[in-house]
Amino acid sequence: MEFLDVLKVVVLGIIEGITEWLPVSSTGHIMIFEHFFPLGVSAAFSDVFEYVIQLGAILAVVVVFFKRLFPFKREEVEEGGRLLKKTVADKDVLRTWLKVIIACIPAVLALVFDMLMDKFIDTGVKKVIVVSAMLIVYGIVFIVIEILNKGKEYKYNTVGEITYSTALFIGLFQVLAAVPGTSRSGITIIGALILGVSRVAAAEFTFFLAIPTMVGASGYKIVKYLVKGNTLTVPEISALLLGMAVAFAVSLLAIKFLMNFVKKHDFKPFGIYRIILGVAVLVLCLAF
Repeated sequence: MEFLDVLKVVVLGIIEGITEWLPVSSTGHIMIFEHFFPLGVSAAFSDVFEYVIQLGAILAVVVVFFKRLFPFKREEVEEGGRLLKKTVADKDVLRTWLKVIIACIPAVLALVFDMLMDKFIDTGVKKVIVVSAMLIVYGIVFIVIEILNKGKEYKYNTVGEITYSTALFIGLFQVLAAVPGTSRSGITIIGALILGVSRVAAAEFTFFLAIPTMVGASGYKIVKYLVKGNTLTVPEISALLLGMAVAFAVSLLAIKFLMNFVKKHDFKPFGIYRIILGVAVLVLCLAF
């Protein structure tokens, strides 16, 4: 890779690491950046790159929430008058994973929806316009929801309190993320807020739900890319690894920032940011 391409990959990794966890659409930001500053790769590989570098961001979630996500731990158990160390399963963690799995069931619908979007939104300009529109629409939705929720008591204040049926409905909202610019984390948080989940619990559940969802989406994109007869060259593999590494490092900071932010503030600032960015990109597209 040339130096300029390396620099673009680093910037894309930074964008992914920041925007994957903030409700502002990481894919949308990457599409906008690549529209104005193309990476210089095929359209097919660009599509794979946008998804696969998310794996770096996913690894950051696993690291930050490892104790909350790993279901097995070593405990001292008394047997026959002796204390023995045994591996036991944490039932609370297992219940959390079951909720995540239930929320992932609608992912099949999301996959079908995503394929339809690829057919109808097949050009760079179309995609950027759609991204801009969705940034604006859901930016307004965030502001409206926060206004309506002001002063209300939440039904679910922790991930542990979320019911299995509520988890399924949150997963259904995720189907809408197939439209570029919607934001997977954003629409999941919106769905959770509508269903009475607190901001902190909504953000945490969004992080957990991202693990199987994004691993599955990345795997699907790679298989689809290879089935069509494409191959990954050494420079392309290098770009993916670099992008994932940068996304991982930046995500560690972004996740901690968002968790601290939502403990004291609402999501309206993100809604305002989405609207401003969406309008600015639309103006640029119309002007050029």
